[in-house]
Amino acid sequence: MGMDDLTPASPPEADLTPRMRELLQRIARAGQPPFWTQTPQQARASYARMAQVLDFAPADLPLADTLDCPSRDGERLALRRYAARAADWQVPQPALLYLHGGGFVIGSAATHDALCRQLALRSGWMVLSLDYRLAPEHRFPTAFNDSWDALQWLAAHGDMLGVDTRCLAVGGDSAGGTLAAACALAARDAQLPLALQLLFYPGMGSAHETPSQRRYGHGFLLEREQIDWFFGLYLRDRADAGDWRFAPQRAADHRGVAAAWIAVAGCDPLRDEGLAYAAQLRRAGVAVEATEWAGVTHDFIKMSRALPEAEQAVEAAAQALRAASAPRE
Repeated sequence: MGMDDLTPASPPEADLTPRMRELLQRIARAGQPPFWTQTPQQARASYARMAQVLDFAPADLPLADTLDCPSRDGERLALRRYAARAADWQVPQPALLYLHGGGFVIGSAATHDALCRQLALRSGWMVLSLDYRLAPEHRFPTAFNDSWDALQWLAAHGDMLGVDTRCLAVGGDSAGGTLAAACALAARDAQLPLALQLLFYPGMGSAHETPSQRRYGHGFLLEREQIDWFFGLYLRDRADAGDWRFAPQRAADHRGVAAAWIAVAGCDPLRDEGLAYAAQLRRAGVAVEATEWAGVTHDFIKMSRALPEAEQAVEAAAQALRAASAPRE
């Protein structure tokens, strides 16, 4: 045994940036009850109150309105539209369907309003943010079905909205990243070409098996108990956990899916599964750009008032969108 083997491992807290550590301390002092101790309705209200406290200031855009699109069961789904220029049917814009995070239980297009405004402003793309239906009122696979229905509707009818239907992307954060990755798989199977899948710290259905789940499962904003609570409300039974629409890593084949841009947080229970999915896509021959933002936690992209990494990651995502819509030589 060498001397290195006798060196005690550093505590997980040492992995955080000073700003992230201070922010977690402030959040702990606020004494907010954990989501899993509340009803889903209470948790949604709590998240809505907190969601934009540290987020970007909402950018003023020439186009910001709310539309709706149909779902397979006849429900009309709200779709917030953002663009840095007015809709123009003569000069259509590339479009990103954005799917918000929140464990399939909380969150909404409203909680992700400031983020989507920034993506539209910085990328030059039209961003359409979907209010898919939430669990437990609507269990798996409703969130996926709503997301996939909206993407197909955009591909078929986006020209009415000023969308360039030849240049579509799908993206999201956390559970929204899961939905986006699943939609990219469905689009591949339906021969619906996508320019990009844009994934912020997506969940891939790894349960608690990974080192990052073990190291960062407590005290780093996204708790193991919270993950279990979300999944318990969303999934109908244990068999759903193996379905690629919930766990995109379980798809039989990843060849031919859209190019991926993936951002993970260094101190996030979901870090390892996001990086593993990037490696899985690369092995399948998919073009992937994956970046780990060290020292920050899950949900960091919505903390720009406290964390420089948030603005850096959103700008990098916007650059990826711009590159995806650039004319090919």
